[in-house]
Amino acid sequence: MTDYARLLAAVWERPAVAESPPLSLPPELELQALWFAGAFGRDFRDTAGTTIRVVQFGEWNRSAGPDFLHAAIETGSEVHRGPIELDMRPSDWEAHGHGADPAFGDTVLHVVFSHGGPESFTRTHDHREVPRVVIPRDLLEQALQQPRRETAIATPGRCVLPLANMPPVSVAALLREAAEHRAARKAARLLRTTDAHGRDAALYQAVAETLGYRSNALAMRLLSQRMPLAALREEPAHTEALLFGAAGFLSPDLHEKAPPDTREHLRGLWETWWKVRGQWESAHAIPWKAGGQRPANHPHRRVAALAAIVREWPKFRKLATSLPLDADALVKMLSKLDDPFWTRRYTLSSAAAARPLALFGKAQAIELLANHLFPLALHEGESYERYAKLAAGARNEKVRRCAIRLFGSEDAAGTWLKKAAHHQAMLQIYHDFCLEDSSDCANCPFPEQLAQWRNR
Repeated sequence: MTDYARLLAAVWERPAVAESPPLSLPPELELQALWFAGAFGRDFRDTAGTTIRVVQFGEWNRSAGPDFLHAAIETGSEVHRGPIELDMRPSDWEAHGHGADPAFGDTVLHVVFSHGGPESFTRTHDHREVPRVVIPRDLLEQALQQPRRETAIATPGRCVLPLANMPPVSVAALLREAAEHRAARKAARLLRTTDAHGRDAALYQAVAETLGYRSNALAMRLLSQRMPLAALREEPAHTEALLFGAAGFLSPDLHEKAPPDTREHLRGLWETWWKVRGQWESAHAIPWKAGGQRPANHPHRRVAALAAIVREWPKFRKLATSLPLDADALVKMLSKLDDPFWTRRYTLSSAAAARPLALFGKAQAIELLANHLFPLALHEGESYERYAKLAAGARNEKVRRCAIRLFGSEDAAGTWLKKAAHHQAMLQIYHDFCLEDSSDCANCPFPEQLAQWRNR
């Protein structure tokens, strides 16, 4: 256990008899995305105590019926193939009418995320009992990484003085361990997706999530799960049409409403999509958020950027997975991604922009490296020193808030705002302490615990 992990345990470890506060669950669609990404693992025990292993997570159902089709689970020495249904509560099986619906008759596993609700049974229309797995709280907490609050007040905290009195070498040691702790957690998440779907699919989903920024991270992950990389690699020329179609952005009359110089391109996208839409179109719309976005961050441009990366996948994959990780080469490659249509377009039907627009900016490339590629590389033997050399990207609102909370101001934190690893470290400390403390800093034990770092 690292010193940082011991610090966390000393501060927040609850007595065995303590009652944990209720866990806030996200919408069911997000839980489905986490399940399909393998975020909860694949080995469980059902409510009867039987060991269950998910052999195949299946295919996301695009219409009515169970959530995932063509899945496979192993119980003992037997493999059972069929659908998997996810619900928030055990009672939802009956409340939603699944027990009387023949479409759920072959279900092999019922996955729920809480014990709440009245006593219920997971039985099919022909009275067959379906194994039920309740996702344990610790797995939920790991996957969701949800603190008790989303935002701590952006004012200097009580840790400002102890941090200011610590020698720079001690502050550097604290930030390094926090950065490594965060990287290990991120690598574990990526490895679970790799275990579920393979290395390329995990990397593809990570890229999509990075492109989604904060507002559309879930939407882009859903898109990457519904339109898998393997299908796109089979038809490279159709990548853009397949992604925009699966995203729900294409319609038969879109080209008629668009500027004249875009109509031929849009007509081509639709003519490709309508031929295969029956295979890929989903009845469950992806929850895109277009409001409040800068024009260059519009979901259409994020999907276009994903398509551009897929078209360059062999080159990108080599740069993203080779050790030592060449951050400069990868940033350069991503920054040069281009597309004849999207060089001057904000949306599918917008007029041409006055200036060329970068599909994948340098700041995004650094986010991808810091949040996904370096964590995995560190897990596989990359040196922290190479990670520590990665220059920080733009300071977003979260990083600014961390700097004020921990060091008193952005100016005071200036030394620690130049590297991406230090950004990640401050975000982790903020997550682990500022957001977990419900007293607005008054009773947070972190400032007192900093004494051990001062004495290192």
